[in-house]
Amino acid sequence: MTVRRVALNQIVGLIPAAGTGVRMRADRPKQYLSLGPRTLLEWSVAALAADARVQGILVVVAPGDTHAQTLDLPQHCEVLAAGGATRAETVRNGVHALADAVPNPDRTWVLVHDAARPCLGAADLAALIDGALDEDGGLLAAPLADTVKREQEGRVAETVDRTGLWRALTPQMFRLDVLRRALDGVAGGSGAGSGAAGRGFAAITDESAAVEALGLRPRLIAGSAGNMKVTEQGDLALAEAVLKQQGRW
Repeated sequence: MTVRRVALNQIVGLIPAAGTGVRMRADRPKQYLSLGPRTLLEWSVAALAADARVQGILVVVAPGDTHAQTLDLPQHCEVLAAGGATRAETVRNGVHALADAVPNPDRTWVLVHDAARPCLGAADLAALIDGALDEDGGLLAAPLADTVKREQEGRVAETVDRTGLWRALTPQMFRLDVLRRALDGVAGGSGAGSGAAGRGFAAITDESAAVEALGLRPRLIAGSAGNMKVTEQGDLALAEAVLKQQGRW
């Protein structure tokens, strides 16, 4: 499937949805589990689509995926069956598809959002878009509130100073050409060297890590703790409560 050409100077969303969600232990990938009237993926797409500045959304699923075609998605949302073995590969494949569809990747911004993060609030998304429109991009994140322990052989090895430590959330927003260059660098460095650009896709758990390997410093935009990632069965009830509190359900 080809991606429709999109306008100049726009913001587009990209949702990697090729994972299997092993920890959920469900009969289907977790992004397709129902949460009330919608699947997790539909909630996540709707959260991006709620901001009028997001002019298009690309969902990247696994080749052979049979679930995505049954979803109720906005008209400006497209599905591309080009998922990879890791999240970073899936995002890279989506980024390349978008780059082929825009006239100027250096003037297009991409918001990468988790398929299983349905509780993204409108205020958080707006704050990210407003705050990340600079050379280095940015991401939603939350300062660590809990005491952090480093483990060794099942025991506490040390208590880690949490000053300045944040939890990375999504969306993460970067210029399309910058993110493409960052992920291409990861692919080219796979299996050798040190740092994100030298350790391959398996070492990249978010897009910011790849961009940081270029020497850039993405901006941290404080986001709500309610912007949770659904990982295990118990998270579904929490996500339901958050969505209802937001008035979206």
